[in-house]
Amino acid sequence: MPATHHTLRSPLAAPVLLLALLSTTPVFSQAPPVQSRPVQSPPAVTPAQPGGQLNNPLQPEKQPDLALDRDPVPSPDVVPPVTAATPGTPGPAGQIQRGQNGVYTLHEDVDEVLLDCTVVDERGRPVLDVNRNDFRVIEDGIPQTTTSFSHQDQPVSMGILIDNSGSMIDKRSAVNAAAMKLLEESNPRDAAFVVNFNDRAYLDQGFTVDRVALNRGLSHFDSRGTTALYDAVAASADELAHHAKQRKQVLLIVTDGADNASRLGLRDAIRRVQGLAGPVVYTIGLLYDSDHREFEKAHDDLESLSAETGGLAYFPRSLDEVSEIASEVARDVRNQYSVGYRSSRAASFTGYRQIHVEAYSSNHKHLTVRTRRGYFAQPNQKKVAQSAPDATSRSAPPSQPSQR
Repeated sequence: MPATHHTLRSPLAAPVLLLALLSTTPVFSQAPPVQSRPVQSPPAVTPAQPGGQLNNPLQPEKQPDLALDRDPVPSPDVVPPVTAATPGTPGPAGQIQRGQNGVYTLHEDVDEVLLDCTVVDERGRPVLDVNRNDFRVIEDGIPQTTTSFSHQDQPVSMGILIDNSGSMIDKRSAVNAAAMKLLEESNPRDAAFVVNFNDRAYLDQGFTVDRVALNRGLSHFDSRGTTALYDAVAASADELAHHAKQRKQVLLIVTDGADNASRLGLRDAIRRVQGLAGPVVYTIGLLYDSDHREFEKAHDDLESLSAETGGLAYFPRSLDEVSEIASEVARDVRNQYSVGYRSSRAASFTGYRQIHVEAYSSNHKHLTVRTRRGYFAQPNQKKVAQSAPDATSRSAPPSQPSQR
């Protein structure tokens, strides 16, 4: 199937488009360009005079003004902790290091698999008192030994994808309010981006912790056209792959109908998500006014997207239920367990690996664990950014949102 190429709505769309062309992955559609900040010219260097020196050792050295921002690109809200890298010496797993060439590298143990797990009882209520020894992890039918465990409220990188097709025009106000409730009840350190999609996907706010900017991105909509859900999911997976700072990742999708405009298929979209470090996908299907045929297709698609990644699919009976669903998603994300294991299979065996997780506790009769159903084995290192940390933000400053 031919790759799709969308472009970002932001001033730095060209570099992202180049990445898309090289990796054959879709990115976002581009609206009319906005004026970018001018690049400051480097200071002129005075040539040395014959017999003289550039710097007079008898005079104090002139220091640059450190308060002056010489980078033409807005800095991101959160800069990941970085340690100095010794050439040829890899850092511990999970640590970001900066090399001498300015490339940031996230070191990962290829045999280390981290799972975000939600545990519920027989009535679907969250269970918060499970310990490490209560978990059983099985990969490709083979029991695995857990190597790490935590149960704490960790910050996440989150993508919010809202259907912007014509049928959503009377629903967007309630949906936007619910999305803001999700953000307000999430970890304050969560960084999120906003994608409004119809037949194309628009990145209306890049990664930020600024809730005001995110609200502005949600409000930037013009409901019309058709629904290219799969393309939007694939493009958002690319956004997570290239720009997410947190290991734990989440996608929330809100739509009121079945996909009818994507170039990619459902399995293509799921494959893009599974190729990442395990983002959990939550979906909200506003299908209460859909006809039977569209209801079944949209219902099955949203169920598949969520089930494959350890998330949940919600199908409210009215708009009045969306706000409470948003609160439930926030609680679910903040109460997940993180369970790690090293695969018993050699790292050289790449490809898809199936995962099944169980939990047993004497305090509970029956427990169910939700987590991703599998993953694709990846190389042991991946580049996080090709430039200094101040150059990872693609969007216009929050005070100057991109225009359609």
